[in-house]
Amino acid sequence: MTHNPDHGQTDEIVLPENLLPLGSVLGQGVTPLDVCMVLAKVFHVQYTEVALLRLENGLLRFMFPEHLRTTGAIPVSSSAVAAHTALSKKAEIFNNFAKVKHASIFESIKPGVVESDEPVKPNPIQKLMSVPILDQDSNVIGVIQISRKGLDPRFAPDFSREDLHDLELAAGVLASSPVLLAN
Repeated sequence: MTHNPDHGQTDEIVLPENLLPLGSVLGQGVTPLDVCMVLAKVFHVQYTEVALLRLENGLLRFMFPEHLRTTGAIPVSSSAVAAHTALSKKAEIFNNFAKVKHASIFESIKPGVVESDEPVKPNPIQKLMSVPILDQDSNVIGVIQISRKGLDPRFAPDFSREDLHDLELAAGVLASSPVLLAN
């Protein structure tokens, strides 16, 4: 449920049952990790397969995963999938993402310190959904991406049109989440 200060009314967001956990991301004090943990549960992926980016001054900045917050930003003028999503304002599914030409720089960054002497190479993204997060005036305020990673695409189930629709609904909820509206 969101309050619209311009009209003094409350708009009801009706979610399908499988998306009801998203209601918890609308409270104060919610972190990007909280949001991405809920999204991971809803879409049956690991939380490390969720990316949340906020648009700031023509750059998409990672809010999550945490280890990518300080590694740079994606200019919306770039050929990155997230940039294309922001510019086109359209949701996309890539069930053959490993074959799609993309900058894999962020895929190659290791998440934190691993308690092992063995070098761990992150699994590549095999499947990806990318959806713009739009404010009430249809301006892009961010992008949410859900991926399925693995060494072999045969072991990563395809995303469906229903999954993409659910992620679009989730993006609508995130548009009014304090997490995206903060700073």
